[in-house]
Amino acid sequence: QVQLVESGGGLVQTGGSLRLTCEASERQIVFTNMAWYRQAHGKEREFVAVISRDGTTIYGESVKGRFTISRENTRNTAYLHMNSLKPEDTAVYYCNIPSADAWGQGTQVTVSL
Repeated sequence: QVQLVESGGGLVQTGGSLRLTCEASERQIVFTNMAWYRQAHGKEREFVAVISRDGTTIYGESVKGRFTISRENTRNTAYLHMNSLKPEDTAVYYCNIPSADAWGQGTQVTVSL
């Protein structure tokens, strides 16, 4: 079963930027969609973005225009570039491969005022 490892989370001030990385353990992920979700404390998991194998992207309304999802198939890796961060972006961010129902362990992003 494919394993996903997220990294890049941390503490940032409002208006700042972070880049999250998701590394997959198997080469097969190049043939499938990769997605990011997030879950704030006490709230349900929320869709953030998805990228297809050919680079087509879809974003959640709350991050559209601020976040960019990308992938590097040669490295079995997906990225989430987050700009203009707001306190409401504070959450644990998870990488997901929908076709494999695979999830990473999550990485915490905290945006301070």
